[in-house]
Amino acid sequence: MSRLTQAVVLFLFGGAILRASLTDLYLRYVKEGLRPFLIAAGILLVATAVMTLWQSLRAGDAPEGGIASEAGEAAESHDDHGHDHAHEPRVGWLLILPVLGLLLVAPPALGSFAAGKSGSVSAAPVSDSDYPPLPAGDPASLSLLDYASRALFDDGKSLAGRSLRMTGFVTPAPDGSPMLARIVLTCCAADGRPIKVGLAGQALPAVPPNTWVEVIGAYSAKRAKDPVNDVDVAYFEVKTWQEIPQPKQPYA
Repeated sequence: MSRLTQAVVLFLFGGAILRASLTDLYLRYVKEGLRPFLIAAGILLVATAVMTLWQSLRAGDAPEGGIASEAGEAAESHDDHGHDHAHEPRVGWLLILPVLGLLLVAPPALGSFAAGKSGSVSAAPVSDSDYPPLPAGDPASLSLLDYASRALFDDGKSLAGRSLRMTGFVTPAPDGSPMLARIVLTCCAADGRPIKVGLAGQALPAVPPNTWVEVIGAYSAKRAKDPVNDVDVAYFEVKTWQEIPQPKQPYA
């Protein structure tokens, strides 16, 4: 791969990273806390591309350098058997394809399809026997992970008597009934796994998968098993619900 090609590929990679990290696009792929590292990486790649391009143009302007470069490229294009390999460096341009994909057609955040193919995250209990008080407000806003942990390991004691609000996207259960889910990230979308909560009470009629909804209701003692990995799944008693736009941060 020539220096000019290297510079173009590096510049496009750096530009794509900067475009994603300077907008909310990066939240589809990594956790929010990684933004400074993405910006630094993008700047470094763009700076490297500019330096590589400058050195390439500078070498091309020098007569001796140009002759030497041409001679070197001619020598490299033939092996000891006289076979022409000039076409091989062109493969390097294929590195641009994923960059163009990110720039032109940004993949959406993980959703219902990923949730259906992966087993639910096993909600972990707190280190001591008592859960902290619920947030203030009526209804109290809870994450799906926090609700599942309290429902499964505290038997709903810290949830009793409170009106609760949660948000997530709709994903179908094996029997076709809707469930509420969000993808939990450790680092990036590659390690994302869903947390799923079953919905009881008021039904969500014919809501398409990947639809984001806000549900208000109360603790339900009902439980089930995720058939993908046999993990306990908590249920939520829905009283009211409404469709909402996808939040800025789609992951838990």
